[in-house]
Formats: sequence, C-alpha cells, structure tokens
Amino acid sequence: MNNDIKAMTDGAAVVVGLGGFMGWMTPVVALVGGILTIVWMIIRIYETETVKKLLGRKKDDDASEK
Repeated sequence: MNNDIKAMTDGAAVVVGLGGFMGWMTPVVALVGGILTIVWMIIRIYETETVKKLLGRKKDDDASEK
C-alpha cells in the first residue's frame, strides 16, 4: 500500500477515534468507527519492523509476494 494512502488512513482513524471519544458522532457510528480504528492500528503495529523481527519475518516479505 502506498505511504500516502497509509498516512490518510491514519489521519482518518485518528479523527474517527477522537470524534467518537468526544461524543461528536452518533453512538452507532462511533462504535463502528472505533472498531475499525482498532483494527487499522493493529494492522499498522503488525507491519512494524520490531514485530517483524519478533515474529521472525524477513524485512522484504511484502516485496516477495508481488
């Protein structure tokens, strides 16, 4: 995934997370947005080099699949 897209998605996750926390959204939207924010952040943490090292994944795993 392109870094620009990741940055925009990170920003959207922060906005939705803060909006739900501050009560600016309806409860259903805040719940769905909160769940999606948590899932996105877990994916981003899983992609980090530290987690890759801990799990024994190679640095170029993503490039070799293309």
